Amino acid sequence: MQHRRLGTRGPHVSAIGLGCMGMSDFYGTEATRDDAESVATIQAALDAGVNLLDTGDFYGVGHNELLVAQAIRGRRDDAFLSVKFGALRTPAGGFTGFDGRPEAVKSFCAYSLVRLGVDTIDLYQPARTTPAVPIEDTVGAVADLIAEGKVRYLGLSEVTADQIRRAHAVHPVTAVQVEYSLATRFIENEILPTVRDLGIGLVGYGALSRGLLTGTVAGSFAPGDFRSHMPRFSGANLKSNRARVADLQAMAAEKGCSPSQLAIAWVMAQGPDIVPIVGTTKRTRLAENLTAADISLSDADLARLAEAFPEGAIAGDRYPAEHAGVIAR
Repeated sequence: MQHRRLGTRGPHVSAIGLGCMGMSDFYGTEATRDDAESVATIQAALDAGVNLLDTGDFYGVGHNELLVAQAIRGRRDDAFLSVKFGALRTPAGGFTGFDGRPEAVKSFCAYSLVRLGVDTIDLYQPARTTPAVPIEDTVGAVADLIAEGKVRYLGLSEVTADQIRRAHAVHPVTAVQVEYSLATRFIENEILPTVRDLGIGLVGYGALSRGLLTGTVAGSFAPGDFRSHMPRFSGANLKSNRARVADLQAMAAEKGCSPSQLAIAWVMAQGPDIVPIVGTTKRTRLAENLTAADISLSDADLARLAEAFPEGAIAGDRYPAEHAGVIAR
């Protein structure tokens, strides 16, 4: 497994990270979860040299952290734990907002340390900012945790360029996590230039746009799969997007790889300071995704993909309108 450095001053991590969210939430129900396969998938990733494991204290209302803890037991040094915090859940699994108050940040961290079974979280970041709480206050609380040895590095997630600069002025930001793929390229306008100017690494989640870029999504989803409510996967939007993804499928066939591998390789080709995280719940898919690191894209390949997938080419917003300000930015 290749490695990349998070920013100019951060740690070296695996060139592809494993997103663990889907093992606990959003793509099914508790009845459809396979915890044994999820643990085996995380351990297979570690065996393959993937050390960046991305989780959140609210994924499965704590279940995901417990799952990761089981997988890394006895091999803590093999894992670089990236944890998002701040989302507020209901007993029924809904969302009620985000809490970035300093006292809440420290409480969230205390619970995560226990659930994960570790003394220190490697990369800690608010999942979203809280409008009523200055980002300087939230980041200041993480800086306190770093000083206490409970956290190693500060991260941010789904923030604006201005918020990145404000946070970085309080404490050096190691990485910014934001959605980035052929289907979602808005960060190229302001966010990507900002992190590069400040020497911050970029962790791109959603490299496969929640499965859209695999070419296998037909529009029928199992109960509990949140994609059934997402604009990009509905009606005319999905029809248009499937036609667009056909271009990716054709190019992948020419190169002798899968559309998923090609989509991940494209993200990696956008710069050595970008680390994609790819979510999967199965070892077979993990092996396929990791092979993307071996795919070389020429300038002609990149130009062809850029022409086929300019920003705005994918129909539909990333999240439903009713989630604006709660989950989405």
